[in-house]
Amino acid sequence: MRATRFLVEGHVQRVGYRAWCRREALARGLTGYVRNLEDGRVEAVIFGDNASTDAMLAACREGPPGAVVTAVGLDAIDALPVEGFVIL
Repeated sequence: MRATRFLVEGHVQRVGYRAWCRREALARGLTGYVRNLEDGRVEAVIFGDNASTDAMLAACREGPPGAVVTAVGLDAIDALPVEGFVIL
């Protein structure tokens, strides 16, 4: 299991990105959280296996209808797994 932090840039706030991200993560058996940042980006911290995390990254690059994703930065982080997937 690995922990990965995604920073999603573009038109990603006020388009349902966080709720969409939660649904996508849960469908892949991932845990973690997603939140809006003050600078207009969305941050997601994802815990899961490599294949599921890679699939989530591919999905985040597309986003929900209405989103315009221009970049997704990612970092491997040191963090303890959490239960469920929450919107902060």
